[in-house]
Amino acid sequence: MRWTLSLSVCAAGCAAVCTSAALAASPTPVAAENGMVVSAQHLATRVGVDVLKDGGNAIDAAVAVGYALAVVYPAAGNLGGGGFMTIRLADGRSTFLDFREKAPLAATANMYLDKDGNVIKGASTLGHLAVGVPGSVSGLEYAREKYGTQQRATLIAPSIKLAREGFVLEQGDIDLLATATTDFRRDAPTAEIFLNRGEPFQAGQRLVQRDLAATLQAISERGTDGFYKGPVGAAIVASSQAGKGIITQADLDQYRTRELKPVECSYRGYGIVSAPPPSSGGVVICEILNILEGYPLKDLGWGAAQGVHYQIEAMRHAYVDRNSYLGDPDFVKNPLERLLSKDYAARIRASIAPDKAADSRALKPGVAPHEGSNTTHYSITDKWGNAVSVTYTLNDWFGAKVTAAGTGVLLNNEMDDFTVKVGVPNLYGLVQGEANAIAPGKRPLSSMSPTIVTGKDGQPLMVVGTPGGSRIITAVLHTILNVLDYGMTVQEAVDAPRFHQQWLPAPTNVEARMLSPDTRRILEGWGHQFAGPQPANHLAVILVGAPALDAKPVPGKRYFGANDPRRNTGLAAGY
Repeated sequence: MRWTLSLSVCAAGCAAVCTSAALAASPTPVAAENGMVVSAQHLATRVGVDVLKDGGNAIDAAVAVGYALAVVYPAAGNLGGGGFMTIRLADGRSTFLDFREKAPLAATANMYLDKDGNVIKGASTLGHLAVGVPGSVSGLEYAREKYGTQQRATLIAPSIKLAREGFVLEQGDIDLLATATTDFRRDAPTAEIFLNRGEPFQAGQRLVQRDLAATLQAISERGTDGFYKGPVGAAIVASSQAGKGIITQADLDQYRTRELKPVECSYRGYGIVSAPPPSSGGVVICEILNILEGYPLKDLGWGAAQGVHYQIEAMRHAYVDRNSYLGDPDFVKNPLERLLSKDYAARIRASIAPDKAADSRALKPGVAPHEGSNTTHYSITDKWGNAVSVTYTLNDWFGAKVTAAGTGVLLNNEMDDFTVKVGVPNLYGLVQGEANAIAPGKRPLSSMSPTIVTGKDGQPLMVVGTPGGSRIITAVLHTILNVLDYGMTVQEAVDAPRFHQQWLPAPTNVEARMLSPDTRRILEGWGHQFAGPQPANHLAVILVGAPALDAKPVPGKRYFGANDPRRNTGLAAGY
């Protein structure tokens, strides 16, 4: 059986360190013959590789990596969050698993507003009221049962051992823990785990998580019932009630993973298979690619003012549609036929001036051509040719900064991904509309974009994804363009500096050395506004067949992995 898998974990990140010099000196991609795993934490990557070596397929490895990241990458790996999984099977079928968190049954549209209608600061981001009903365990178990080949106990055993015996913290792990030291001290169950007798851990010390090991053991023995029911489920409900949250046992009982049809489109003859609503990722990536397909990006050259201008404008227009129209398909009608149409892209392209930036404030639904109406990622391929792309998240680093007492489970703050109030930015600065308003049982709109690119022969060519909130879409986009248009190796494509435009706020965020001084002057002369980089993404990418699109095959090597250097915890490895 053949599979390809990519998994991402989403959260805020650290500053970018990539430079144009780094692009020129990118290391050779990691190469392997039989399979490849790229994740944001080296121990989780090795767990996945071991599963492949033992005969598991890419789905099995993805499940094992998902559980392992909950132990060794607690900033975003999780049992208490949710996510998406894009799967491309060896027989050419594609599918998508939605295990996104849901609003509790007691949720209301105005639950984070005060009596005067103003947003209560921190209510949707910190504490138990910010927590959506977790979906990760449901999603991982659904994937394993339907598409995996190995037993649950086999796949969870490495994670139980890592939690029970602990693992030695390296500097990258410490850097992530250090982002939340103050928050840990505010919640006793969290402080007991992630502080060492009240003080921050240091590199070389061991992080042991016995409560989490017991929770993983319960899942190993009872599957989803070991998490959503019994002592673990009761502890999640009790912690929510004690912390003035609204999750009940009924919320846990009604949670189900959805299997959906992926969003699919084409770009210069290549196929794009990505996330449908409640993710905006696949729709927006396809919309941007449809717009850019009409421009000769390769001839313009990477980093050229004209090409950067066209990309910024395509992003600006697509994010208008993202923030205005998209939401949970069980609650709103998503106009996918229009947004994915090549004709619609042509109308947008016709509205883009070649030498003038659009005014974001003037772009809105109902104004032509628009009609009215922290996280982690990992990618996996196996020796049979199957591919999986997974992104799952707690939203912010360490989610709501609270733990369900006695379980070791950090909880998400995914409720902030809803439109808390129309016109008010969320954690990632996104200004969203009514389509994403809070409602009981609804799943918030996401930017997670686990994506698989297929070659002109229809076979998996690239598995790609990243954390990073609203920046996920543009980081995945850049990687695709860097490989397909600019001929970079997969590692060069990941290393290259990036920029991000999301309609509002109007300035485009730019990483260091993305724009030369003269290029920046040209673009500013056309009306573009720029700001510094936002927190970095962490791309996990696999290219199939060769290190670059037109490179010569390497004898005995089929898969080429690239781990993003912007953080120093991840690893690409194969066998």
